[in-house]
Amino acid sequence: MAGIYVHIPFCKSKCSYCDFASFPDKLCFAESYMACVYREMAKRSPELKNYSFDTLYIGGGTPSVIDANYIAMLVASAKKNFNLSPSAEITIEINPGTVSAGKIDIYKKSGINRFSVGLQTAIDSQLRDLGRIHTLNEFIYCAKLLKGENFNADVMIGLKNQTSEDIEKTIETASAFGASHVSMYALTPEDGTPIYTDYLNGELPDGDTVAEMYAAGVKKLASLGYNRYEVSNFCKKGRESRHNVNYWNRGEYIGFGVSASSCIKDVRFTNTFDLDEYFKCILSDNYAVIDSVKIEGDDREEEYIMLRLRTCAGIDLAAFKRLFGCDFKEKYSLQLEKLAKYLYCDENTVRIKGEYLFVQNSIIVDFFG
Repeated sequence: MAGIYVHIPFCKSKCSYCDFASFPDKLCFAESYMACVYREMAKRSPELKNYSFDTLYIGGGTPSVIDANYIAMLVASAKKNFNLSPSAEITIEINPGTVSAGKIDIYKKSGINRFSVGLQTAIDSQLRDLGRIHTLNEFIYCAKLLKGENFNADVMIGLKNQTSEDIEKTIETASAFGASHVSMYALTPEDGTPIYTDYLNGELPDGDTVAEMYAAGVKKLASLGYNRYEVSNFCKKGRESRHNVNYWNRGEYIGFGVSASSCIKDVRFTNTFDLDEYFKCILSDNYAVIDSVKIEGDDREEEYIMLRLRTCAGIDLAAFKRLFGCDFKEKYSLQLEKLAKYLYCDENTVRIKGEYLFVQNSIIVDFFG
């Protein structure tokens, strides 16, 4: 089955590390924007009538900053326009500083059954450095509202003045308040963001230190019963993100809203990042796509390999042969020999060994180098 992604580009304040399409000064356009998203969905509906969708993911930006009723109408629009499975995983990203009991109640009544909470760190001084609008106490309040629900907590590593002990405390906090899933990812200082100055000034941890932080986080997560299933994702049994698993399987997905990406029938396309241009396109009954490329031949194969090697399961050799009509070990024998130190291979699987998963990008580059 395929997935649906919807981008909500509004937020209260831009975080210092954020380079996503998000607009802290344009919340007044939320109602008009959501009307355009509903319209874009309706326009795509006929061409996707034969598709079945198993996931809906509402990301941002900060989806929880807009009126919860817009989110309820969004879920209703997805159900109306597409074959969304009755058992679909429906996720919304939420910032702890923007939630209330009323909002959570509306989300649950609309059919949302998974929540992704931007904790990032349990250290308030680090939250302030990141430009986050919430505090640790607000995360705790949010987690209590979600008691018994399936929710993820985001954890960032590689922050200014952060220690491995800080990361362990953050993970312990997420676990203690009921997170069934943790996404632990390293801060990436992007050029043009405020935090990039800290990077240039040498105020962020170096690569070796971040690797040590990651190892400490992995150990702590394992001790608390979280199983790693992808380089940055850990969960309790059966709580994997089905939406993200579809990405890593190189499955199909359709995106709506500003900057949303899609991959349907091996065509990858992306909507405009400009809010005004998005409005103009949708209101003139056009799509807002600015880039489209057909993925063919070896590119399809390489994408699949790169995505699967991010996961702990790795490449299923029978599935690879079924998809691409060739024997993986035969075609890539030289690479397998060259990278033997980093790979686990048996008659069914090729995967990166657990101790090297954090540096999988460099291994994958060598694979195709």
